[in-house]
This record gives sequence, C-alpha cells and structure tokens, in this order.
Amino acid sequence: MFKKKPNIKPLSPLRSSDRRRIADQIIADLGITVPSEEAGDKTQNGNDLATLNVGAIRNSLLPDNSLSARFTTTAGKDLKQVSGTVYVGAHPGDEQRVLWIKFEERLIPTVYTLWRNPMIVPLLHTPDIVLRKLQGGADLMTPGLARGPPFPIKATKGSVVAIASLEKPSVPMVVGVCEIDVVSLQEVRGAKGHAVRGEHWHGDEIWAWSAGGGTGGQAPTELQGWENNADVSGLTESMDNVVVEDSDDEPGQGGVSVQQHVVEDSKVLERNHFVGGEDGKPYEEVEMDRKEFSIKEIDDIFWQALLYGLYHFRNTNKEDQHHGLKFPVNQSAVISNLVLPFLPITTPAQAASLNIKKTSWKNAKKFIKALEKARLLKSKDRDGGECVVLDIDFEDPTITGFVPYQLPKKDTAGAESGGGGGGKAATAGISPSDDSVGQKLRKVDLYRPKEQLAPIFASSSSSHHAYYLPTELRPIITSYIESEKLISDTNKKLVHLDPILANAVFDGSTALDREVLAKGSVPRDALIDRILKSCSPFWVVLRNDATRDQVKVNPGHAPKVHITLETRSGNKTVTKLSGVETFYIPPQPLAEELQKSCASSTSVNQLAGSSPKKPVMEVMVQGPQKDAVIKALERRGVNRQWVDVIDKTKGKKK
Repeated sequence: MFKKKPNIKPLSPLRSSDRRRIADQIIADLGITVPSEEAGDKTQNGNDLATLNVGAIRNSLLPDNSLSARFTTTAGKDLKQVSGTVYVGAHPGDEQRVLWIKFEERLIPTVYTLWRNPMIVPLLHTPDIVLRKLQGGADLMTPGLARGPPFPIKATKGSVVAIASLEKPSVPMVVGVCEIDVVSLQEVRGAKGHAVRGEHWHGDEIWAWSAGGGTGGQAPTELQGWENNADVSGLTESMDNVVVEDSDDEPGQGGVSVQQHVVEDSKVLERNHFVGGEDGKPYEEVEMDRKEFSIKEIDDIFWQALLYGLYHFRNTNKEDQHHGLKFPVNQSAVISNLVLPFLPITTPAQAASLNIKKTSWKNAKKFIKALEKARLLKSKDRDGGECVVLDIDFEDPTITGFVPYQLPKKDTAGAESGGGGGGKAATAGISPSDDSVGQKLRKVDLYRPKEQLAPIFASSSSSHHAYYLPTELRPIITSYIESEKLISDTNKKLVHLDPILANAVFDGSTALDREVLAKGSVPRDALIDRILKSCSPFWVVLRNDATRDQVKVNPGHAPKVHITLETRSGNKTVTKLSGVETFYIPPQPLAEELQKSCASSTSVNQLAGSSPKKPVMEVMVQGPQKDAVIKALERRGVNRQWVDVIDKTKGKKK
C-alpha cells in the first residue's frame, strides 16, 4: 500500500492518556497476555498506578514521547484514496520511525515494531525469491506458504500476520492481513487464491520515513524470540526447483505463488511442522527469574536506585546549583527520572517485580515522605494530594559516598521495555548515538574576492577564486599597495587611489565614495575594510580537528541556532529549537536529553517552510526551557553568541 510515498501531515505529540489507550487497544486486539494486577491497589486520587509489568509492554509497543499524524495515499488497482493515522516513536538511542499504521479501524505494526516485539502476531514463511516479490507490492498466494501445514492458530481470516523468508526465518520483513483462514489449510500445493494481502514491507515508503530525512533502518540478520527451535539448514536446497508464478498467469488472482516440482524429503516435511508465532508470549521465560523479591528487597532496590539517580545528577551537572534539576519536581518526575532509569532491571520478570506498588510505601508520595524523613530532601503537599520535591541535599554522605553498580545495557529486554535499566544511556543521561556531546566547534567567516578585484590579488600571485580569512586579506592588499607605490610620502597611513582601486572599490554610488574619489586618497585601514566588504561572504563550521579544506564552504553569513518561546492553548508556554544541524547536532537525541533534564514532553518535527530535500528539524519542549536548552547546546560546543533567542510570550527580543 505504501509503494508510493504517502502524504503525511505534520506530526503532533500524543497525549499520555491517548498513548496508554492506544497501547491497551493493541494489547487487546493482538491478544497479548499481560501479568495480572492485584485488585484494590489504588493511588490517592483513586486511579490505578501504572505498574512496570503493564507499562513495560505499553512502552515497548508505543514508547513515551510518541507522535501521531494523519496520512493519505492510494491503494489497489483502481488507486482508491486511503486515509489513516501513523504513530511515530523512538526507543532510547534510536531514530524516530513509524511504528504503527491505523486505517479502516485496524492497527498494523511496522517491521520496526515487530523487530522489537517478538511473537505479537503470527509468523508465516515463504521462500526468499517470493519474499522479494512481496517487497515489490505483490500479495502472497496460497502456494507460496512454506513450513506448513500446520500453520499458527491465530492466522485466521482478517488477522494481521508477519512474513519472513526461509533464509532468515526469525526476521519479519512483510506485514499483511490474511485473506483466508490460513490455519485451516490442509494442503498448499496446487491451491489457488490469495493467502495474505500485503500492507507494509521492508523497503516501502513507510519503512523509509525518517524524522531526520535519512533512509530506512537495516534489517537484523537474526532475532531472538521469533524462532525458538528453528533449524532451517538445508531448506534452501529444495529451492533449485522452485518456480515463481506472477499473478498475470491467472486473471483476477494477482500476487505471487510458488509451485514446487520436487518430492518432499523427510527433513523438509519435519521442519514444515514447526509453527512460528503460535501461542507466542511477549517475552521469553527465563527459569532463573522466577524467584520473587521480598518487600524488603524491593524497598532496598528502590532506595539504592534513588541514591544512584541523585549521585548521577550531582556528578554530571557539577556547575549547576541544582545539578540539572528544576525545582519543584513533581512526584511522577522523581520516579521517572531519578528512580526508573537506575533500577537494575535485566529481564521482563524483574520489571514485573520491581514495581512501586510492591514496595512497603505502595505509592510515590509515601516514598518521597520516607526520603524526607531520612533528611535527603524537602517536600510539600499541593492541592489534589500531589507531592512535590522542593529541595535535595546533594551533599548528604549517602549520596556523595554512593558506589555505583552496573546497570544493564540498553538493548536488554528488561531495560529496553520496562522503564528500568538503560545501561550507559541511562547513566550518561544522553543517547549513546549522540556523538555531538563534548565536541569542539569553530565558526569561521571566509571571503572570496569578486572578479573586479582580480588585479589586486595577481600582484601577490594569489588566486581571486580562493577563500580568505580577514587576516589573510590584509597582507595581499598591502603587497599590492607597495608594489604599485601608492603609499603617501607625507602620511604613511594614506593610500593614493589608482584606476583599479577607484573603479573596483569606490564606484561613486555614495556620498562617501564621491568624497574619497575627489580627494584621490583614503586611509589604509578604511581601504582594507572596504575591500573586505566588497568580497562575497562565506562560512564554515569546523568540528574538532577538521580543517577548512575538509568541509564544504557555504555562501552567505553563518546561521544561528534559533530558540523561540511562545504561548499555546492560552497559557501554556513551549520552547522551540531549530537550526542545530548546522552544528553537527542530531535533533532526536537532543530531544531525548531535554525530555529527561526538563522532565517535560518533547517532539521533533520538520520546520515549516524548510526544503523537503534538505529538511530542517524543529525540537519542541513543553514549558519555558530556554536555560536548559542553552546549557544542552553549550555541552555540544555551541557558543552562546551563536544562539538567537526570541521570547514571544513578552513580545520582545532578548
């Protein structure tokens, strides 16, 4: 359906309540099993407190900070217009991608979602030669099904399924909808008709979409969870006798079929009985994780995670008075920013156990009150029962003397999906893919002489097509003045004008030019300044040890990073940031860091009016976050003078 590029409207942030609702709808539609929750556990305002077990699955399916946008495209032979919604998100350290497609009241996962969430839909298989046809937009015909019957029990008519090749049986490459009850098939050889209607595949325009304007992500070579007992060695031996039939052979059929003219050997038959994706669970069971933590152990883990969080902010933001935190900090931000990233979660089973509801405090408010009793912080209750942190004693011995423990890597199952762990990305507070942190930048203004100034540069054997620094132009001009003996005998600071200087530099268009031409002389510094202004300006931004001849020179004056504060929805302030690409800063990792440091929602969209071929991205942060944004830019080598701040909330420029 997305063989041609769809028209996607501007993205907008997805509200937390909508994200949870959509994630719950996905869980219900796909029949994903979630751990049961204890009845009766309520927060102070009567709502269920989100637990890590359910939150883990929600975040894995549709991460925090997800965006949505409407799209239109054409589908089918009659090019019928189709409209729907795309949901865009990014897991920690990854680029923003389209994760879900919604049309005709159906939610379709993309390959990016399937690569991170094994077994959420039934997995069918087909030979690689057929898969390549499917990636061109063809439908899968019934004879093209491999490794069955039997087929996954959830592969019924109207259900969403994934398709992988026999060569890479654990990597879904196509997503479609069953046109028939595949599970009821007793024989595929000799059968006719469509089996699966392709909706999305690796290589289409949805796969290729990127917030940064890049290409689609590469498919992994193997994935854990999709194939537990697959042994496909030797399967390709039977491919020598596989014939691919295009849909044109039978009118009205369409798609791709496979006809095999070989006798099935016993090994192939045995492997065909493997059912991929049947009765799949969201996570693999690990025997060692079945041990339950005691309440005391969970309390201790949460306490240590909080100390780790405070230790981390204290040591990574030493120059800031509040060590990167903006007070008051609400109770949800304390848990999400100071506790969850520092929980030693390595598996989904641990994610289910390490839950604030399973501590002796039962909720975040009582946890904060316990911290206040230990004199680690000061808190205050607000209207509605919410508790906020007013101050933290970062010099407490338990924080300064804390010994960090090892956190799981970001690509472990528990760390990636449960809001705990996070490895280096969590301890650093930044995305591991962001190499702009700590870089050294130099903005260099260059000048290229115009054609009429060529004789001046020829006297010193310098090219007028080259780019020069202001300090490099001065000796060239001095050399010309001395070679032509234009220095005044009575005043060494005066230069007599010759026809070249008079015509190329002072054209008589202004009163000052006419005055200089009438006198026939000009001060040396004024002459050099005037020649500099008559040259064409260029600029480069040099990163680390780069030199001018290693980067492309850009015409005009160097742009600045633009920070705009404006009011939306009456009284809500947002901070917008654009132009960071010039300074080698990727927008998405920057937005992720700002989300954590500001405890606010962020989004990344294409700046209105920027070229689609070379888009400029705009990062939006909820709240007046100018100081936090500037601090993040300075960590990436951006000088404060290169930043232009406009405060539209007060109607004046700062």
